[in-house]
Parts: sequence; C-alpha cells; structure tokens
Amino acid sequence: MKYNRPHTGASWGTQAKDWEHGVNYDRLHRERLGRAQTAIRHAGLGAVLCFNFDNIRYLTGTHIGEWARDKFMRYALCAADGPPMLWDPAAPAKRISSPQISDHVAAPISTMQGGLPLWLGIQEDFARQIKKAMNQLGVGNQPIGIDIMELPMLRALEAEGIEVVDGQQAMLDAREIKTQDELELLKLAAAMVDATYVDVAKAIRPGTRENELVAITNDRLFRMGSERVECVNSVSGPRGRPHSHTFSDRMIQPGDMVFLDIMHSYNGYRTCYYRTFVCGEPSHAQIDAYEKASKWISASIDMVKPGVTPDEIAQVWPDANEFGYRDEGEAFLLQYGHGVGLSLWERPIISKRYRGQNTPLKEGMVFALETWCGAADGSGAARIEEEVIVTKDGCQIITNFPSDRLISCGLPGCEIF
Repeated sequence: MKYNRPHTGASWGTQAKDWEHGVNYDRLHRERLGRAQTAIRHAGLGAVLCFNFDNIRYLTGTHIGEWARDKFMRYALCAADGPPMLWDPAAPAKRISSPQISDHVAAPISTMQGGLPLWLGIQEDFARQIKKAMNQLGVGNQPIGIDIMELPMLRALEAEGIEVVDGQQAMLDAREIKTQDELELLKLAAAMVDATYVDVAKAIRPGTRENELVAITNDRLFRMGSERVECVNSVSGPRGRPHSHTFSDRMIQPGDMVFLDIMHSYNGYRTCYYRTFVCGEPSHAQIDAYEKASKWISASIDMVKPGVTPDEIAQVWPDANEFGYRDEGEAFLLQYGHGVGLSLWERPIISKRYRGQNTPLKEGMVFALETWCGAADGSGAARIEEEVIVTKDGCQIITNFPSDRLISCGLPGCEIF
C-alpha cells in the first residue's frame, strides 16, 4: 500500500456517558429529518411514503429489528414540514421507547406482501389511511414520492386520486452527505470489524472451514453490539477465482488464499470491508496478485477528493479483460465503489460498467472502494476493500485492520499462528 492512513479521529465508544461526548442521538434524529425535508422540498414533493427500512429509520429514528424487513408491514410518511408519521406493528411500544415519534405512530394496514388475499380490500383501506394522513399534513393534493411498494397498494393509492412518483431519489439526495454523528457511527461500525479480523486471522489454519469463519465473525460482532450481520463472504482457495460471492463448508488447506467481506450494522450504520489472508507462506503468484490489487486500490484512493467524478476514479482500474473476465458486466463488483451509510449501496456508485457519472464527489460522502485480482497459479485471489470519508482536500480511511501486506496465518513460522 502506498497511500497514507491519517488518523480517523475521535471514536468515543459504544456507550453514552455523562462525562464524555460521543454520538448525540437527538442531534442525529434532528439533522437527518432536516436533510430529508430539504430534499423533499427540492424534489417538489408533498411528502415521501417510505417502506424501505433504512429510509424509515432515517426519517423517524425508529427500528423494529430485522424480522419485518421484507414484509411491507411498516411505513412512514414525511412531508416537507412537521414531524413524520409512522405506522408500526409495535405502535404501543414505540410510544414508550421512541418519544420523538410517540404522538405520531399508529398500527399499519398491510397485505403482508400479498399473504392476505386482495379480495379483503386491505389495499383500499391502506390508501384511505394515507389519503387522510396527507390531508392532515396539508399535502392532500400534492404528489407523493414512494421508495418501494407492493403493486396493489400502489394502484390503490392512484385510485384514491393520489399522484405517485419516485421518492427514492429524494431520500438518496438526503442521505448522500453524512452528519457528524453518522460519521462517528460509521467509524464505530468499522472499528468492530477491525477487532473481528483479529479473531478471523487466528482461526485460519488447515482444517478450518469457511462457514466456521462466518460463525466466529457473527459471534464476535454480536458480542460487541452489532444489531445485524447481513452477510459474511468467506472464500478460500480456488473458490475465489472467479469470485463466488458466498461462503461454503470448504475446508481451508495449506497454501490457500482466504478473503472475507464483513457486512454488519451498528445502530443502523453499515460496513462493507474485505481483507485477504493466506494459510501458510504466500507463493510468488499470490504476492503478485495481492500487490496488483493493492496498486489498483491505492490508485483509486489517491484520486478521492471533492470535485472528482466517479468516472474519473473508475478510470484508474483495469478493464475486465485485463484481469480475466469477459466483459464489464461479468466483472461488475470486482473493481468497484459504493456509498456506505444506513444501507449498501448508497451513492456514489463507481464502476466501469456504468460510465457517464459526472456528478462530483462532495465533502462528507462515505463510500467503499474494492479491488480483486486472481492468482496466476489458481490458488485463490486477493480482495481488498477500504471505506473512506471524503474530506475537504482528500479522504480519510476508516477501515484500519492492516492491508499493506498479505498476512500469513495458521502454520509454524507464519505471522499469525
């Protein structure tokens, strides 16, 4: 690695304390809502109606765990002025736990993603509920922006005379620049993965299976306070070339390259964070692959500063056929960048597959940059990923587990044994 790693700044711990300032959650709620309402006004919308869990959390500062994420039974309505309204399966509990929303929460009306039959007319009841709320907010005759929704519910809103348009772009506009408290939460989430990779490195040895590394990762993160471990890509040996994008029960063997991507959430804020190891001493082909991946990610990090475009960053990466793929479609996600916040993937998206993105980077954006290179001897692949905050004159790296070398693990004489 050639790039410098400036200190990531204060990280005040995972607990609130009376004697040391850390994340200010009241300010977090207030500033996120303010950004969202500014984006709603700028988009010319009367309100946004959100079913996406991350948008709901951004607007209301509420959460219900992950069990309801795919059930379309929780939603929030937010106009350009005034407090948002939340419909939540645990409305009585929210009135106690979430005072910022307690006067504006009620029970939802849902078909449970089609689980309840349409002939019950639930979608019409839902549309009347939303129309009434829009009238109460004074935006009954204005267009409403939707992020995601079941088609029968959408049609019912239209039948009620509501103009439905795309609301996801307004929400992405709001979430593009992170507040100071969002930055702190993103640093904390990354620091939890820093610690987890220590346990992973110690566990890599002949006979350990990929799924065992996944189990170790889940255990460590949940013990530190993670609320969701979305995915752990644990890939060893020839399964890494081409990248399989999932783990299996393959047993690690001496000479295998091993890489992991850890995606988890701390207080809603996410990570996407690859590191690569080798079981035993690395071969010349493995070192060469790692150094190429390192060179590519260093070049992209060196490009990051306000005013640079996603296309300009992607241009420093090799074309798909230069690293063994047929075209940019099949190589998508291998030399890649994506925004990180309450969800993956936010803006910006950086890829040679989608050229023509000339919207410049802005101070306060947070995104991940990731590169991949297969080893010529077929023993695996190198995968490196760093999360960066765009600063006024460059960027700050917040993923701090060492990536300047290919770390050897698991056998006598290795760096970690």
